[in-house]
Parts: sequence; structure tokens; C-alpha cells
Amino acid sequence: METNTPAAEKTGFGSKIGFILAAAGSAVGLGNIWRFPYLAAKYGGGIFLLIYLILAVTFGFSLMITEIAIGRRTGKSVIGAYESISKKFSPLCWLAAFVPVIITPYYCVIGGWVLKYLVTFVKGAGSSAAGDGSFFTGFIGGASEPAVYFLLFLLATAAVVMLGVEKGIERISKFMMPLLVLLTLGIAVYTLTLDGAAAGLRYYLLPNFSGFTFPMLLKTVAAAMGQLFYSMSLAMGIMVTYGSYMRKEDSLEQSVRQIEIFDTGIAILAGLIIVPAVFVFSGGDASALNAGPSLMFITLPNVFSTMAGGQIVGAVFFILVALAAMTSSISLMETVVSIIMEKFRLRRIPACLITVLVCLLLGMLSVLGYSAWSNVKLIGMQFLDFFDFISNNIMMPVVALLTCILIGWVVKPKYVEEEVLASQKSFRARMLLSVMLRYVCPVCMVIILLTPFVTDI
Repeated sequence: METNTPAAEKTGFGSKIGFILAAAGSAVGLGNIWRFPYLAAKYGGGIFLLIYLILAVTFGFSLMITEIAIGRRTGKSVIGAYESISKKFSPLCWLAAFVPVIITPYYCVIGGWVLKYLVTFVKGAGSSAAGDGSFFTGFIGGASEPAVYFLLFLLATAAVVMLGVEKGIERISKFMMPLLVLLTLGIAVYTLTLDGAAAGLRYYLLPNFSGFTFPMLLKTVAAAMGQLFYSMSLAMGIMVTYGSYMRKEDSLEQSVRQIEIFDTGIAILAGLIIVPAVFVFSGGDASALNAGPSLMFITLPNVFSTMAGGQIVGAVFFILVALAAMTSSISLMETVVSIIMEKFRLRRIPACLITVLVCLLLGMLSVLGYSAWSNVKLIGMQFLDFFDFISNNIMMPVVALLTCILIGWVVKPKYVEEEVLASQKSFRARMLLSVMLRYVCPVCMVIILLTPFVTDI
């Protein structure tokens, strides 16, 4: 049972389902709800889905089971885990540790934006969020209101993490994940009953080979890899951390497959909500789906404002998004707290308070980056965009690449195989893991690293 103890007395998940739901909750985040649908719509619908599914069961599976195996075998945070494998890879330890430190603050800022829209729709004022985007720009352009919502989201995340792994993360995941699945299914079914939704469904699910050239195929593969990397919480230290809490008797291979099913299923269902709804709203104009980040905060409020019962649907949708954001932010913060507990020999609550302070300082940069400090740019980007670019486009692919080199070529894939076989009689994906870690995944990482600099996807 979890207590407020030093890292040396580290405890873990009390059940297999608790681990699976917590890890799936980490993977299911904002990227699944809005990024996956618009990428699928942009890159050929069914073609993107097919490529994504193939990558999920090969590329994604190999990286995820590797990270969880590292965590469970070492029983340590991301820094301690990599250090125990090879001292020569100490830069990897710290690089992997800084990824969640950078992501957690700005992720909580975006979580605050979601809370703002949730409160707006619950109050019955969802129509005020519709229009040309002035509601959204006016909100983030302020200083006090975005800061308040950021702080509320940050403190809610910290409250769960302070309770510990079993009493906090596992318990809340067992409540949030089933609710998230039910809400997603419910809204998806409602959306598909709208007049004209069938056309959007066909656009989303059926492969569109019209004008689909070889360069377009390469862009689609790169986009699918990037989304998979982002969606499955890879190279953020999360899966290593959660792996360190996993029970030795639970099957690694089976658990990873179940996490993938949760993650991919929610992403596909999110597409069934968003693509048909936007298709109906836009009169079949596919370009409305390529709104990127503004899809959630500008396009969808307009969609809800035109629906019968759109006020209720919008409120339920933003409850869904808030749940997805919260499960991911909890895993990010837990990763940072785990590092601090282990490296500085602190108990959970002091480590969590330090993490909240760091998140508050870094997060306010992202908050003020759209208001008081909007003229301050880092390599031409506002603070939030800069933190997102550095972490997602550079640090995470480098962490994954170095992990592949470490496990694939230095200690060899048997390091993971031995941990997998510690809890099951055979490892069916043994050959797949070896080929992916040694040859395919490193190439994928290089492609992800180069993509932002060589092509606009």
C-alpha cells in the first residue's frame, strides 16, 4: 500500500488492470482527441488509419514494451533506470528526465484552456465560444484568467499524484478510463446519427487514393509515426516510470497489447466524433478538418452551436477532453516526482510540491507568451510552441533513438526478452522486437527528426 515514504521504499500498482488503465490513461490524451482525427482526414482517411495500425503493432509495440521492461527490471525512475543499464549513456538519463519537466507545465496550460471551455459549456454559454475565434484569442490573450485555469488544472493533477501510485493514480484511473470510454462511445453514436454524417464517415474510414502520390505516401507515413510517438507516451520517461511500478507476475506482452487497444480505440472513436460532425457543419468541405490545434477551440464550438442539443453535447465533449488531458498530465507529473524522490531522497509530498513550483514557473511563461510577453519569441516561436517543438520534435526522438542503440546494440534485445519471460512462458514477438529495435525504429527516429526541417506535414 502506498505511503508517504522515500524512494527507497517505493511501491507500485496493486493490480494488473490498475497498471493497464493508468498506462492507457497516460497514452490517451489531447493528441488522441483532436490531433489524430485531423491527421487522418488530411492524409487519405483509411490510408492513414491502415498505416497507423501497422505502425502501432510493430514500431509502437516495440518501443513501449522496451520502456516498460526497462522500468520493471530496474525498479527505478528514468534516470536511475538508464544509469543502471550503462554509465556510458548518462546523457540519455538526463535528456529523458528533462522531457517531462518541459512538457508538464505547458500541457497543464492547455489543460487549463480545456477547463475554460468546459466551464463555458456547462454554464450554458457555449454559443459565446462560437464565431471567428475571437473568444479563444481573447481568452488566451488575457493574463489573469488563463493563469487561474492553468493553476486549477495543475493543482488538480498534483492532488492525485500526492495520494501516491495505488491510492491516487491507480484509483483515479479505474474511475476515469471507463468513464472516458463510455463518453467517447456515447458522443460518437450521437454524432453518427446527424444528417450528412455518413459522408463524413466514408471520408474518414475509406482509403482515398485520388491524387495519392509516392511523396504523399512518405508524408503520410511520417505523420503517422509522429502521431504514434506522441500518442503512446513514448520517450517521455512515463512508461519507464510506470513500468517500475508494475508487478513482476503480470504479463508484459499482453499488457502492452491491451494498452495499445485502449489508446488506438479511443483515437479512432475520437475521429468518429469529430470528422462526421465537422463534415456536417462545413457542408462537406474537407478543408475545415485541417484547422490543426484550432479545431478543438474554434471549429468544434461552431459545430456544437449548429447542433440540436449542441450545448449538452459540447459540455459532454469537453468533459471527455478534460478527462483525457488529466490522465496524461498525471502521468507526466508522476514521472517528474519519481525522479525527484529517487535522486534527492525526498518523500512524495515534498517532491510533488517542488514539481508544482517548477511547473508554475515554467507554465507561466506559456501563459504570458500569449499576453504580456507575446512579443518575446524563441527562434521565432512563442514560449508554448517552442517548448512543444523542442520536446516533441527533437528531445523525444533523440531519447528514443539512443534507447534503440542502447538496447538494440549495446546490451542487446535479450535485456528486454529476459524481463518479458520473467512473467510468461514464451515471447511471441521476440524476433519482431529485435528487428524493430536494431534496424527499423532507429530509421523511424531519424525520419521523425528530419521531417520538420525538410517538409511541411
